[in-house]
Amino acid sequence: MSFLEHLYDLRTRIIRALLGIAVGIIVGLLVSQKMIGFITRPMVAALRNAHLEDKLIYTSPTGYINLIITLGVYLGLVIASPWVLYQVWLFVAPGLYRHERRAVVTFIFSSVFLFLCGIAFGYFVMLPYMLRFLISLGQQGPVTPLIAIDEYFSLILIVLLGLGVVFELPVIIFFLALFNIVTPKFLWKNFRYAVLIITILAAIITPTPDATTMLVFMAPMLLLYLLGIAVAAMVVRNKKRRAAIAGQGAN
Repeated sequence: MSFLEHLYDLRTRIIRALLGIAVGIIVGLLVSQKMIGFITRPMVAALRNAHLEDKLIYTSPTGYINLIITLGVYLGLVIASPWVLYQVWLFVAPGLYRHERRAVVTFIFSSVFLFLCGIAFGYFVMLPYMLRFLISLGQQGPVTPLIAIDEYFSLILIVLLGLGVVFELPVIIFFLALFNIVTPKFLWKNFRYAVLIITILAAIITPTPDATTMLVFMAPMLLLYLLGIAVAAMVVRNKKRRAAIAGQGAN
């Protein structure tokens, strides 16, 4: 393809991606009101566990409609993301070798899978522990919690997206090992320092000061680090095998 043909193809992919995002946002807006019950379930369960009224509030006349629109936009981006990634793939795939195509596909699927695992861990494990502690802490003083839905949504957005990014650790280690920046031996030798860094990171990111929530946050990070060591070992083994095959071919 000529340079102008590449530009035309790029314009086509961008337009199709934007149309997919628009359709996704429309679908997200249609289902966002039903999804509010799903995202508020951990908070409602924490309020019920504390024997409090299981209702969230909004403090402005437009608070609820703003939440519906915001949630619809986020859902639309998530819904449209496979289509957008597919358009990106159609643009870059013709310029890649077969093994590079396999590597890119593996990278995309593993990144999306780990990101979704991080969100699932945050929703089903992290949020219940965290919210239960925060509500119980508030009951110890002469106050009653009235949880605003917009502030709660901001909190879970930070927690879920943060955990989704944290779960990308094996992918990051994969690229570091691919470019010879780290090795399995280096990662294992510095495991204790990794534990220290993970502990500090968990203490900073975890929005509650209790040790239980911090340990719940640390456990998957340590497992992901160990998984990253295994991934790095696989990368090094594949490099040695290819080098051996290349040496035999040269002989």
